[in-house]
Amino acid sequence: QVQLVESGGGLVQAGGSLRLSCAASGRTFSSYTMGWFRQAPGKEREFVAAISWNYGRTYYADSVKGRFTISRDNAKNTVYLQMNSLKPEDTAVYYCAAGYRLATISAGYSYWGQGTQVTVSS
Repeated sequence: QVQLVESGGGLVQAGGSLRLSCAASGRTFSSYTMGWFRQAPGKEREFVAAISWNYGRTYYADSVKGRFTISRDNAKNTVYLQMNSLKPEDTAVYYCAAGYRLATISAGYSYWGQGTQVTVSS
């Protein structure tokens, strides 16, 4: 089992940057695919980015491609989401997730963090 704790959210102006972190418990962190999702008020949870457990392959939603970067440090059991050129439409609760296979849907992940709020002002 994996426990996930996100941090790094906050309030930022449009065009600014934030880096989210997700610390994972458990000795098998390196064997999990890690993903980031987000959910804005009144909207469904949507895929943002994912990174595979092997070779560090990355995948991004079209809406964040070129602006966000996902990375992982297996020695620190941590996955990151660097968010640049933030837009008001990026405002959402961001969730970290761990799964056994690379997936771009929520159902593909078995473990979830509690979420961290990101608010981008215009």
